[in-house]
Amino acid sequence: MKFLFVVQGEGRGHLTQSIALSEMLTKNGHEVVAVLVGKSNRRELPAFFFDNFKSKIFRFDSPNFLPASKNNRTNLWTSIVYNLAKAASYLKSIHFIRKQIKHLDADVVVNFYDLLTGLTYAVFPPKVPYVCIAHQYSFLHPEYEFPHANRIELQMLKFFTRITCIKASKLIALSVKKMENVPDSRIVVVPPLLRKEILQAEVGEGNYLHGYMLNDTYADEIIRFQESHPGVYFDFFWDRKGVPDITRINDYLSFHKLNDTSFIDCMAGCKAYATTAGFESVCEAMYLGKPVLMVPTHIEQACNAYEASQSGAGIVANDFDFEKLLDYIPSYRKKPDFQEWVQQADWYILKEFNFEKKELLEHRLGYRFTFKLG
Repeated sequence: MKFLFVVQGEGRGHLTQSIALSEMLTKNGHEVVAVLVGKSNRRELPAFFFDNFKSKIFRFDSPNFLPASKNNRTNLWTSIVYNLAKAASYLKSIHFIRKQIKHLDADVVVNFYDLLTGLTYAVFPPKVPYVCIAHQYSFLHPEYEFPHANRIELQMLKFFTRITCIKASKLIALSVKKMENVPDSRIVVVPPLLRKEILQAEVGEGNYLHGYMLNDTYADEIIRFQESHPGVYFDFFWDRKGVPDITRINDYLSFHKLNDTSFIDCMAGCKAYATTAGFESVCEAMYLGKPVLMVPTHIEQACNAYEASQSGAGIVANDFDFEKLLDYIPSYRKKPDFQEWVQQADWYILKEFNFEKKELLEHRLGYRFTFKLG
């Protein structure tokens, strides 16, 4: 079968998930004909993404969160206004997505949480079935436990998630734990989709703290902490534009441009991991047995952080409180049950991509489309 990927380009998680799924499908005789990736003016698409796809990669303008004035916490309302102002550009992207789906003649479209793909199927529905895969579809599961947070923001998060999957055949929810499938809501629960490099990594016990920042001026906060704690070593990653591969602050602190090989090596060998609570890297740390400090920058990451902390991944804080992380390390315990769950991902996920020819034909003829928001 031929698959077309559409990937939300914000952050690292959806990018690495798409690479892992591509490897899984290709190994089992399928083909990824192309990858469409939403782009942000504030971030570069990392080189490792291009290096890992033999398929053609196309970019399109896509909605994304904006940081607040201090560039730390995401300002939800500013993001809404900004993205509404770009509606004309996003309409062009919708036409572009629809055109590529038709032109590339894929059997199935796989959507990695891109909003405009859901809108494409809502407004100009292609006669090709599509599947949505992301951790965010866990938010629509009746058993999912949310943190105590702003109820309006939680409702908006769920509404956004439903828009990404309008008319999808199924919602594949990546989850840190097993939950029952919900057929009436099209939800299928599967393990996290981690890359083989993580599964095969040689784990060490280094003397440094590893980290990743979605919003890059958390760097100022990290620099201040390191200057006041000169004996603590840091290797942090960011995706800031226009910087060298390594920005060395001093002998104890370096910021690395996002490179997946180096990132995984640092993760496997670190003492502990600090992050703005993206789902993918937290799961990688859990799999490798690394305690995590999670500093969420918006409501989605607050949900990730709460869920992961409840599963024993680590601790949640409002800022990069490394003293809190260092104090936590001795009490951390590895998660063999989680490792076993992750190792079953191939079996759980591949069976969700075994489309019958009859089902594909029905989609082509337009029999199965119903407008549904989750």
